[in-house]
Amino acid sequence: MDLREKKRLRDYIGEYLDVSSTRLTDDEATFLSDFLDEYDETYKGRTQTCTRSRDCWSSDGKYIRRETFTDTFTDDVGIRQDYEYQDDDGQSGTSTNVITDARGILNWFRDRT
Repeated sequence: MDLREKKRLRDYIGEYLDVSSTRLTDDEATFLSDFLDEYDETYKGRTQTCTRSRDCWSSDGKYIRRETFTDTFTDDVGIRQDYEYQDDDGQSGTSTNVITDARGILNWFRDRT
């Protein structure tokens, strides 16, 4: 890929995702360009949920934590990650993270393939 083509792709990606301080290989730039082209038809609104239970330890002894991870492709280009946990001793919590940067999107796909 020549420099002009790479700059064009980077500018296109930058319209939707934060690319500041992000170095992209040719393959990464092409992947993100394809991702953006297909976003509305393939990704937008799609949700993926994973639940697991695991044994944990504290000073009070062993407890079981049930965790739910939900990833949702948002209306604007990005991925919202919701995390919830419920311990069998009554403790619970939630957190949310939204990925809107190019490197974050690439890492999300890398971790799932």
